[in-house]
Amino acid sequence: MTYSSDFLRRLETRGFIHQVTDAAALDGAASQSGSGGAITAYVGFDCTAPSLHIGNLVSIMMLRHLQQSGHKPIVLMGGGTTKIGDPSGKDDARKLLSDEQINANMASIRRIFERFLTFGDGPTDAVMVNNDEWLSQLMYIPFLRDVGRHFSINRMLSFDSVRLRLEREQPLSFLEFNYMIFQAYDYLELGRRFGCTLQMGGSDQWGNIVNGTDLIRRIDGKEAFGLTTPLITRSDGAKMGKTAQGAVWLHEDQLPHFDYWQFWRNTHDADVGKFLRLFTDLPLDEIARLEALEGAEINTAKAVLATEATALCRGRDAAVAAAQTARTTFAEGGAGEELPQFSVSAPVSIVDALIGLGFAASKNEARKLVAQGGARIDGEAAGSEAALVSPGQKVSAGKKRHGMIVAA
Repeated sequence: MTYSSDFLRRLETRGFIHQVTDAAALDGAASQSGSGGAITAYVGFDCTAPSLHIGNLVSIMMLRHLQQSGHKPIVLMGGGTTKIGDPSGKDDARKLLSDEQINANMASIRRIFERFLTFGDGPTDAVMVNNDEWLSQLMYIPFLRDVGRHFSINRMLSFDSVRLRLEREQPLSFLEFNYMIFQAYDYLELGRRFGCTLQMGGSDQWGNIVNGTDLIRRIDGKEAFGLTTPLITRSDGAKMGKTAQGAVWLHEDQLPHFDYWQFWRNTHDADVGKFLRLFTDLPLDEIARLEALEGAEINTAKAVLATEATALCRGRDAAVAAAQTARTTFAEGGAGEELPQFSVSAPVSIVDALIGLGFAASKNEARKLVAQGGARIDGEAAGSEAALVSPGQKVSAGKKRHGMIVAA
């Protein structure tokens, strides 16, 4: 359909929309921004690590577009639901974290959102809420009587988060089975406390989101909406953000600025336009121009993608420094200051250097890299796994990963 609201039109043209519970009604509600009719929407994020990763970035960008369109975003931190663990897309139960770990993760994650959203007390300012405020206060029997009776076990068993576990004969604890009920209750509470009428999330959250809209209709008799994004994949079919080195973290404490910049710079040619629309604020006409570049010129578009995506997540200064490091390292053959570093007090083997820089996860992996000629010291093949590397030397793994050995 053709959307009239700025918010849904933005999402549609940039490739964010997969499913909507009632597109026409939501479009009508979103069209009232600027006249005292701004909608309030939320996305939930559990606190399982000190940082979110690239897989969360689509939802974060949706909240950003929501606010830029004149509406109010709620960042719901799962201080309560993290104690349970979302079974969606998981083959095994998550490790249970302590309250201290969850709170520390939450404080760390907040810093990420402050770069994408404006927080405050204004009508469209973002707010961050912790669902532990109400989930930990629930009395179980009254909760089951008041809320649990609205959930059909038959229907819950049909949702992918449950069905796939059962089909694979993988354990699903009763604790995890409760997750979708608590998520639906979150939506009910946010509607009552903040007037929230839209929940957004990835396509794997569709069943949980629909549960929430149904619960609000059954208990409060009010209209509520759900919107999901498609699974973002690369042109080769691989899931977005999956790399041989592991998760691409949004927080600089988990991933250096240069590595984050380089992740985007390594985008496949066919994905440049899609990722520019999803992960930057660049105007669509400028994206169309960059997307049309061919041959070696597509590298210019990739560098723009890397710099703009990094500027949103890490700040403009970090993005510019990472871009300069890339120019120094690749175009000029030097060693930029932003490269990953491994501190040593004496010369170390190339194997230890590769592991220390994060270019290999084990000694076997490092040795294989050396044997295949993929490990280099100051641009020359290492030759042997016994080769030594000293402070001041540059170590490379393949053509795109470089790091510096520095004195401890």
